[in-house]
Amino acid sequence: MHAAANQAEFTALRTLLRSLGQIALQPDAITGACLLAAWLVTSPRLACAALMGAVAANVCAVLAGYDEADTRAGLHGFNGAIAGLATFTFIADDATAAAVALLAASATAWGLAPWSRWLRARGLSIYSSPCLIVTWLWLPLIQPVAAPHAPAHPATFSRITDGVLGGLAQMGFASGAVAGVLVLAGIAASSWRLAMWALAGAGLTSAAHLWLGGSPAAFDAGLLGFNGALTALALADAGWPAVLGGLLVSTVLQQAAGHYGLPVMTAPFVIATWSAQKFSKRFSTRFPFLNRNTT
Repeated sequence: MHAAANQAEFTALRTLLRSLGQIALQPDAITGACLLAAWLVTSPRLACAALMGAVAANVCAVLAGYDEADTRAGLHGFNGAIAGLATFTFIADDATAAAVALLAASATAWGLAPWSRWLRARGLSIYSSPCLIVTWLWLPLIQPVAAPHAPAHPATFSRITDGVLGGLAQMGFASGAVAGVLVLAGIAASSWRLAMWALAGAGLTSAAHLWLGGSPAAFDAGLLGFNGALTALALADAGWPAVLGGLLVSTVLQQAAGHYGLPVMTAPFVIATWSAQKFSKRFSTRFPFLNRNTT
């Protein structure tokens, strides 16, 4: 009796942690635990937001009768976790943020199946698109919290390192080099190769944004690298041409959004990855070097 209860509790905990790990595109409970630690280092408020959103989304997935294996892999909870993080990032009042987080996380779960089917029919993965759609629906209704800007400092190796690691932290709305190290460690626990891709993606896109006139304060806050890190993670298995193409598209989209003041969050990553995947599939037979398996 106790053994069965303990096993059920362990399964639930592992599902929850995998939901958090999927934010970094890793179906790994250790990755999720590292992300949770990164939020605790940044702000326990963010940790509560992610847990609240993941639990709400997973409960809705179970009630909706979604595939149990996918739920245990964290695929039905991670958009809820991101939705929770977004609400607590943009809404200052905790009670309001909690209410919106539960509604937003539930909406990502209930709308997941039809949206996922539509994307699969077109050969695309879902990524964080449900959270983006839901967040864009409620965001115009509130006055977002002003994003903090770190003071600019002279360029040093330490500052560059902190900015790139901060980009990894911002994959999950965390901030700071320590949080970035924890996120990197979590990805490395799943795959060292993917951890290096994420680090390279954050570094390359951060450098590109700065070269294009990006704000040094935004770099210090890690806001220039997170879309690049996610794009590199998603496209790593497609080969380096696809990764570089995805990073280019992601950078251009984020630059354009910044110019017009649009709150795109991870939209550059999602659109860039979809574009690179469609291009890679279409031309892989004509240009074999685009296929990682042939290199």
